[in-house]
Amino acid sequence: MFEALANFFSLIVQPAYDLTGSWWAAIFLFTLFSKVILMPLSVWCQKNSIVMVQLMPELFRIKCRYYGDRETIEEKQNELYHEKHYHALLSLIPLAIQVVILFGLVDVIHSITDSGAPGTEFLGLVPIENGGASLVMPLLAGLSAVIMGWASNHINPLQREQSRAEKNMTNGLSIALSLFLGFYVVCGMAFYWVCSNLLSIVVQVLCNVIVKPRDYIDYEDLNAARDEFNAIEEATKGDRKWYQPDPLARRAKADYKRFFKVDGKHLVFYSESSGFYKYFRGAIEWLLNNSDVRIHYLTSDPNDQVFDIAKREPRLIPYFLDQKRLITLMMKMDADVVVTSLGALDVYYIKRSYIRKDIEYIYMCHHMTSMHMTGTKQEYDNYDTIMCVGPHQKAEIRGMEKAYHTHKKKVPEIGYDLLDREMADYEKMPHEKHERPIILIAPSWNTDNILDTCIDDMLSRLLGHGYHVILRPHPEYVKRYRPRWEALVERYSKVSPDELTIEADFSGHGSILESDVLITDWSTIAEEFSFTTLKPSLFIDTPMKVINPDYEQVGITPTDITLRNQIGHSLDPKDLSELEGVIDDMVTNSSSWNDRIRQIRDGFIYNLGHGGEAAGEYILGEILAKQEGKDITAAGAEAAEMGGQQDE
Repeated sequence: MFEALANFFSLIVQPAYDLTGSWWAAIFLFTLFSKVILMPLSVWCQKNSIVMVQLMPELFRIKCRYYGDRETIEEKQNELYHEKHYHALLSLIPLAIQVVILFGLVDVIHSITDSGAPGTEFLGLVPIENGGASLVMPLLAGLSAVIMGWASNHINPLQREQSRAEKNMTNGLSIALSLFLGFYVVCGMAFYWVCSNLLSIVVQVLCNVIVKPRDYIDYEDLNAARDEFNAIEEATKGDRKWYQPDPLARRAKADYKRFFKVDGKHLVFYSESSGFYKYFRGAIEWLLNNSDVRIHYLTSDPNDQVFDIAKREPRLIPYFLDQKRLITLMMKMDADVVVTSLGALDVYYIKRSYIRKDIEYIYMCHHMTSMHMTGTKQEYDNYDTIMCVGPHQKAEIRGMEKAYHTHKKKVPEIGYDLLDREMADYEKMPHEKHERPIILIAPSWNTDNILDTCIDDMLSRLLGHGYHVILRPHPEYVKRYRPRWEALVERYSKVSPDELTIEADFSGHGSILESDVLITDWSTIAEEFSFTTLKPSLFIDTPMKVINPDYEQVGITPTDITLRNQIGHSLDPKDLSELEGVIDDMVTNSSSWNDRIRQIRDGFIYNLGHGGEAAGEYILGEILAKQEGKDITAAGAEAAEMGGQQDE
């Protein structure tokens, strides 16, 4: 076969030599001729590559949808390849043909060098054996592969969309193969390989002209799908090196397997960190005391308090999951009811289950205020139930559904268990009049908050005027802007602790319950403080924190705005001249504020004092409804089967 190929190739090489009088030029013309002959195949490969790039957005979405589930991803990819007629191995055909040409060309080169014609000696040298000047050929071969790889990364429609690792592997193999050939074959063959690599760039340019990638590929859609997948990859990427053992990864893997060993799960809670247990606590405790349901509690915090609580509650079963396994587990969820306080379900990387379509997803609020301004536009779209704290949230959810044309959700009237508990704790405290009124400054951490706009002016008016000021920053502010915070602490380090206390421990809420007046900007701590203690809040009108810029489409003024002058008073950060007078009035007329705030609170919160009970009862009702539905479905299937047998 190769002898026949050599004879055929000689019919091309010899005339090329006769035309140019140079065997090097003859080899170049032979290479050019082969590229022209193979141009239809190159165009076919170009079309196949474009098909692959067209599939990439869907492939990225498959990887997002089934993240971590390798078998399902491969199955869905193969289905897509078959549907779109993509041939994964087609790109190997040009390489295979190149190898065949090499074997055929070997005899042609040897016949040239064996003739002893002047100028042919160098063609027959093998660099690994002969060394000397012949060693330039491996270097040229490797350099040509580098140039071809760089060009392909920019002009090949498939290779330019590959990941850096894929590009490095493709180019690395090409360079290694070129160097190997350059060392182990005769210089004439290596020269052919150099010409082939460089002419491949010209061929790719012509293919891009004949079949223009931009006429077939939606690059905007591709980039959006890639960004979504990269966000998941980034979220699951750890700092640990590949050679370092990760005990948390082993723990998460074990808990992942343990979760799926349990069949017939009725109820699952998911918590982002230990701090979220307080929002679920009332419902969980009611369910443990009033039902026999087993509660499966997923957490992303390896030190979540739930692990200690579970030691006392055998029906509370906790699992730790790292981000990667959490994403996969949520997509393979197989429970009747899932309760979370996670926003934007099925929008980013935490998805609804693709295993069961009938799961009831319940959103439990971790705040008492606006739903349509302080959350993203899609924050609640993919939940089945939103547990509402009060009438305002119910109205806002219905307004969002109408304004944004989203599906109608269940909006049970629940309340807020965390407030109930803080009210109970406050009632147990002794309530003595402070010799120095306690003023708590507790701002948010968003842009242009109190600490970044008017804290120095505020403290200059309060310190030395008979108050005890407590400065309690948001933990996120300290974490994000530590140098700025430390500079502020240093400025007031010499102030007497009788006048100024700077809190560094954010775990408790003692300062919140003991203070006489709260000063904040747009933090929801105001509702927690005023509704618990029935004391007023003083609001500083810094720029408003708006997460959803389209909130005005709903047509309802957010409670974050309307409550400000109902449970307190607002001041402009640029004019704090009334600060001391407003505070003195709030402290002096505390009883009138108590009555006013109590009336607002009682109409603002559902089931005041019984929020945990209401949440637990609702969740249990949904579980029972799911079970009754299954029983009815099973009974219907059995009746249909019996009917069929009777017909027979």
